[in-house]
Order: sequence, then structure tokens, then C-alpha cells
Amino acid sequence: MITAATVDEQLKNVSSEEPRILIVGAGIAGVTLAQLLRARGMHPILIDRSADAGRMTGDNRAGYMLALMPMVDPIIDELDSRQAYLNASVGINRYIAHAHTGRVLRQDHLGDLLADYGDYRGLSRAALLDVLTGDDCPIAFDTTVTGLADDGTTVTVAGADPGGRSRSPSSDLAFDIVVIADGMNSRTRRLVSGSTTEADSAESWVGDAVDTTWGGWVCWAEADADDDAVNEIWGDGFFLGIYPVKGAVGVFLGCPDSRQPLGPRRFAAEVRGRLTDLTSRIAACLTAVAETHDPFFWPLRDSRAQRWSRGRTVLLGDAAAGFLPTAGIGAGMAMESAGVLAEELSALVAGPGTPSSPGGPATADAPEAVLERFEARQRPRVEAAHDNSRALARLMFDRSRLFAFARDQAFRVISIRSALKPILRLLESPPRRM
Repeated sequence: MITAATVDEQLKNVSSEEPRILIVGAGIAGVTLAQLLRARGMHPILIDRSADAGRMTGDNRAGYMLALMPMVDPIIDELDSRQAYLNASVGINRYIAHAHTGRVLRQDHLGDLLADYGDYRGLSRAALLDVLTGDDCPIAFDTTVTGLADDGTTVTVAGADPGGRSRSPSSDLAFDIVVIADGMNSRTRRLVSGSTTEADSAESWVGDAVDTTWGGWVCWAEADADDDAVNEIWGDGFFLGIYPVKGAVGVFLGCPDSRQPLGPRRFAAEVRGRLTDLTSRIAACLTAVAETHDPFFWPLRDSRAQRWSRGRTVLLGDAAAGFLPTAGIGAGMAMESAGVLAEELSALVAGPGTPSSPGGPATADAPEAVLERFEARQRPRVEAAHDNSRALARLMFDRSRLFAFARDQAFRVISIRSALKPILRLLESPPRRM
């Protein structure tokens, strides 16, 4: 359960024996890290620029339907949230691939393939946050960071209190660690090097980005009897994805950016007219897109930071690597990364020479070394998954009918195991301590 608590209220719980950790951004990555640290007896300060919990978890946000791979299972278990997770989600077993005409090409039992590694579950973003926040998750809402200064012993943070009131210089706060988890378009990332422009931010942090020149409308449709099945149509100039969650079906209707001005109603009608095989589920989902008032349009862009850690500051989740949704693994990797970072940060509490308060001496287990170790462990895994998402995007988003026909034929012969090989490789070798 999310509870509102100011920065000062949260700081009261931080003992002199633990590092002061600020987490900027209460999305999936930030909440996961905060709750894991709290479960380990630490008291990180979690802030978010949203005005309240309703704004943070609202349905009208990109990525609100999720399919979570088994790499999240250790996180769920550590938070003692297994039953809540099962109750809030549905098990996904079948993946149904359709030709660009709508005809079913193949049906694979994806859940069975992944069963050796754990669960494959579908749920909404809001439901996942409910699971992760558990009985209590303090967050300082309407709170932003306006300045960061790392002097080698602490990170001094200037910010705004709830309501947008700026702190005076005398009330700026010092932290041992700052975790930037406020999304792919992070506002905080540009402050790390003392820069104040987006250009400086790109030079300091962002390595590269992909713009697919596509996007898509996302909405809900009514739940149906096929709540264990994902359907996807990789069309010629469109993409339709259907993803079950508890009590509903998430729908993504993709199009080239140039077709967005048509609007969801006209584009859904156009896609309907091009499908020669129209199942009741596909028809219902196209109707949902057409009838949903002002559905969110999700631009399909990604980003990748060239480095994650700088001094006592580190990037996490989409701030480090913002995923395209093509492989359905972005949220899972954000949670896995939070788990690895929590493991590394926990060593600061009992490790030899650990500073007990801001300004403590640097040692072999100093925060800088801990963050570098986290990046060395996790960035190669995240970037492998990131590469897979980009490769799938090149196959999914194309306007050529000839290409769509050739792709349909390839679907017939390529096994689902081969298609998922990069993800299976990650599941077979979970992150380990260095």
C-alpha cells in the first residue's frame, strides 16, 4: 500500500548505522529497490514528481499491461508477495501468431517452455505496483530534485518540497547514494555532472537511442475466456498485440508515425477492413481501440545510457536502459536490476569500513565501488535484452506487404525456442555476485 510521507518524515527512520539513500522515481524500478532495501532493514528515501498515488498508478500511462518473465520470481519471493502476485495476475501459456491477414500461423505453449525457470504472468502496471508496495510503501509525492553535487564524500541534493516550494540552501540534504530511477526521459540525469542542458545530459550519459518511427494506441478490452493467451498480428503497416491481465485484456494497436493523424477510430477501421480472418477476440479489441475515449498513444522509442554509475550516483530501470516493448522484458529487467542493486547496497550496512553517515571515509567497500560493481554485473545482461528488443522491432515494424508475406513464411519454420534464445540464455544464468 502506498502512503504519502515527506522526505523529512522518511528521514526520521534512518539510523546512524545505515547509509542515507535517495531513490528518485517511484516507478517499477524505484519501488522495487525501495521495498527490497526496506525488507533488509534499511530506510531509503523514495520520492516521485507525481502529485499523488492516483497520478502515479493511473491507467492512462505507457506500458500499463505487462507480461513478466520468470526473472522477477526471486524479487517477488524476497518481498513475500507470491500469493498477492498470483492473485493479481493471470498465467500466460499460449502465444498465438497471426499472419498479416489475421489467419493463425502457429500456436506455441510459451508457458510450458518457461516453466523450468518460473512463472510467466500477465498483469497491469497498477496491479504490479500494488503487489510491490505490500503493506506499506512511503513515498514523498510532488517532490523533485533540482540540483546534485557530489564532492566525493556525499551527494548534496537540492530539491522542491511538496507543493513546489524550493528548499533553501541551508536545508539541502546530503546522501551517501542517489539512485536515479525516474524513467527514460529522466529530468534528474542531466544534473549529475552539474550540467543544466539536455545536450550536456546526452553527452554525459546517453549512449544511443532508437526511434522506430512507429507508435501505437493502448487501451483495455473486456476479459474473455482466452485469459492464458497472447495474440499478435505483425501486419503490413500495422501491429496488433493482445495481452491478458486479471479481469481485462490489454490492447496495443501500432502504426507508423505518419498514420497517427488518422486517429484510433479510423485506423482501427482500416485494419479491420484489411483482415480476411477476424476472430471474435481481434474484433472486440479493434472495437475497444475505436471506442476508447482518447487512448494513450505510445511513441516507440528507446534509449541506452553509455554508463550507469558516476561517483555516488547511479541509474536504474528505464533511466539506464529504456526498452521498446517488443520482447516484453523491460519491466522484468528493471526489477532484476533493482534486485542486484539492493544486494550490493546491503553490503554497505555491515561491510568493513562502511561509512555510518554522510561524509564517512572511502574504503574498498565505499559507495562508489559498490555502484561500479553493480554496473559491471548487470549492464551486460540488460544490454543483451535491449539488443533483442531492438532486433525484434526491425522485424515487427514494416509497411511492405512483400516483407510481411516473407515474414509469415518464416514464422512457420522458426521455433519459439529459437526466437527466445537470448531471453532463455538470461534465465539460464541469473546474475551472481562477482
